Amino acid sequence: MDYKKTNAPVTTVTRDMIAMADQTGNVYETVCIIGKRANQIAADLKKELEKKLQEFASTTTETLEEVSENREQIEVSKFYEKLPKPTLIATQEYLEHRLYFSNPLKEKDHLND
Repeated sequence: MDYKKTNAPVTTVTRDMIAMADQTGNVYETVCIIGKRANQIAADLKKELEKKLQEFASTTTETLEEVSENREQIEVSKFYEKLPKPTLIATQEYLEHRLYFSNPLKEKDHLND
């Protein structure tokens, strides 16, 4: 998924947790779902950032070229810092019904009924 094109807010927004829990029927389950998705997003962003920063890694001594590369590295880092936090992205995905989730315990209870 392209997290750079998300319409998640960059700053914290107050949410009505009771209304958010309508999909699951449980506030704690909702928070757990959003938290797990946020962890996935954070891991993906970290991998992506590390991959881009690897391009700037060099084993040679510092030269004028390396100083300009450091500026590029700083720009890449600043770009990722300006992205919405993973929790905000996950919350937006949840609100837009773009997350698939299931609770095996609930499914098991329904099968036993």
